[in-house]
Amino acid sequence: MLAALLLAVAPSSAVPASEAAPVLARTVERGEVLSRADFETARVLPTVARNALSPAEAAGQEAARRLNAGAPVRAGDLVSARVVRRGEAVTISLVSGALKITAAGRALGDAGRGDPVRVMSLATNRTLEGVALAAGEVRVQAP
Repeated sequence: MLAALLLAVAPSSAVPASEAAPVLARTVERGEVLSRADFETARVLPTVARNALSPAEAAGQEAARRLNAGAPVRAGDLVSARVVRRGEAVTISLVSGALKITAAGRALGDAGRGDPVRVMSLATNRTLEGVALAAGEVRVQAP
């Protein structure tokens, strides 16, 4: 009877189930932009694979921290790719109808496409709030 009880309680030697999931093929440093080529498929535990982004979802985004090879990538590991970097020279534009005014400026923070960013106009030394449009381009709203 004791032997039957021990067999019923004994842990099974079965290998835990695994599933195919996209993982990083190489170590990615903070600030690097990911591409589909950075991924490979590997068998991992379901708990590890949970919430992993597909290569298509992660491509074009930037690593928020160092990501190790063989690890799945989750949404919290990535930020939108920065198109404006702190200290970088930018073109500030104000568009109102057919009128477009541009000025040289300097970014006071990092921003991805569509993200808000503070810039300083080099002509007036005033700080302005704008939205990053593309590499080195920031649009401000008319007051």
